[in-house]
Amino acid sequence: MAVPTFTASGTKATTPAKLDAKVFGVEVTNHQLLRQAYDVYLSNGRDNLAVTKTRGLVSGGGKKPWKQKGTGRARFGSSRNPIWRGGGIAFGPTGAENYTKKLPVASKRLAIRQALTLASTDNKVVVIEKITSKEGKTSELAKLLTKLGAKRNILVVVTEKTPELVRAAANLSNVSIVAATYVNVYDTLNADTIVFTADALKATEAWLAGGTK
Repeated sequence: MAVPTFTASGTKATTPAKLDAKVFGVEVTNHQLLRQAYDVYLSNGRDNLAVTKTRGLVSGGGKKPWKQKGTGRARFGSSRNPIWRGGGIAFGPTGAENYTKKLPVASKRLAIRQALTLASTDNKVVVIEKITSKEGKTSELAKLLTKLGAKRNILVVVTEKTPELVRAAANLSNVSIVAATYVNVYDTLNADTIVFTADALKATEAWLAGGTK
């Protein structure tokens, strides 16, 4: 399967690159696996930011509101009980929750191959000889991606995320940089254009084409 290929300067190459069918041409039948891999990625990136106070953490409420018997009202030991206004939260988040999920390596790689297959089928994959950014200028990277015809959400796959390249893409909100062996289902499915460097394409294919399951 041949894909549009460009030189380092952004001009069209004479010889198009070919995609490995074991990675970019698999049969996409398990859509549930794609959904599961997508959810696993989001869950593993979730932060425990929400924290609530239990009745023991809310200040005040040390004195018993009224005596135990004789008032005709229900018994309460603290005004900070969860069913009163201003009381603690009974089952709120504590900040110690573990939201991480696991997916078998074989399933994870199969899901990535399926996602890359969908991308190649939709003509979203582009190959460039190499991407260099010696000075880390955003304008140079933006100009190069425009020459490649990359639009909207762009995923750039390289062999190594150099500080200069990361700095060049930092001010491009629609551009993400990822190393070849860290390609994931989330970035792949959300990308409108996936730009592989030639070396990154070989590394990705070597990483994912090892098994068929």
